[in-house]
Amino acid sequence: MSQVFSMTRRGAAASILALAAAPSIAKAATPSYPVVGKVERLDPALDALIDADAAVEQVLDGFTWSEGPVWVGGKNGFLLVSDVPANKILRWSPVDGGSVWLTPSGYAGPQTGSLREAGSNGLILARGGLVIGDSGNRCVSRIDLKARKKTVLASSFDGKRFNSPNDLVLARDGAIYFSDPPWGLKGDWNSPYRQTDYSGVYRLGTDNVVTLIDKTVEPNGIGLSPDGKTLYATDRKSGWVAWDLDAKGAPTARRQFVDSAATGVGGGDGLKVDRDGNVWASSKDGISIFTPAGKRIGVIRADDVISNCELAADGHLYMSSNHRVIRVKVKARKLAL
Repeated sequence: MSQVFSMTRRGAAASILALAAAPSIAKAATPSYPVVGKVERLDPALDALIDADAAVEQVLDGFTWSEGPVWVGGKNGFLLVSDVPANKILRWSPVDGGSVWLTPSGYAGPQTGSLREAGSNGLILARGGLVIGDSGNRCVSRIDLKARKKTVLASSFDGKRFNSPNDLVLARDGAIYFSDPPWGLKGDWNSPYRQTDYSGVYRLGTDNVVTLIDKTVEPNGIGLSPDGKTLYATDRKSGWVAWDLDAKGAPTARRQFVDSAATGVGGGDGLKVDRDGNVWASSKDGISIFTPAGKRIGVIRADDVISNCELAADGHLYMSSNHRVIRVKVKARKLAL
């Protein structure tokens, strides 16, 4: 899901891979975690969502590039996180620590030379299991949480393969919206392996029929308002955009939600929307917290880039941050569908 982070991510590839060579995926010996960031309060409205003095903690290390965190279960549940280049999904909980949950998480065939990121990317709970942006297989897939068996839900549109499905969000009616940038392919935006000349935002219906929402943006993170009437996406070109949706989930209008050029808030990656409609979006300086009107009221800063986040049932916001997972205690909650 990286876009504005491409320089940091790829320019530091050697050091990241060195860290990945000896991953520290192990059960935490103590409930005390190192502090790696802080919260910046830009508006008093932030106080209802998170305390300005809340500590940003590192809970798991050893990723090549972490992505798409999703919380499974209630307060005593666990976190699943993609390591996209390493082709793994990792599991973490305060009780059990970290372990590999699934490998390979994406492409399992012979090397073809076409893939830059063979693993899973975004993860959501849907269809009675785990639905993933299956970057390596260029499709959207469902994984049974017990058997860990994968089923492909969609792999093409209009007879052309997707680029590398990335982030996803579940709608109230069971449909799934997802973004399809080419980050998983060798050469990404200039990849010769692309079959489309655009990077779409799509809707996957409960009947697995795919419809195109938009092909004029360069999307990444994606989210829905609590009432299901607004679809949000990170746009590499402009910041963040929003579509008004009709009763059938089709777009009726598009608008700029946050304009990077006008606000100075640099682009980003993944995002989540809380039950009050606030948008928690990855940006160059951390997780930017926007009101439903697009006003930035706070930033969660860390000492490394943050690609995505998840509002978990244990009262924390978990964030994928380069080769690790970090968290901060929040008051905001995720909408339960």
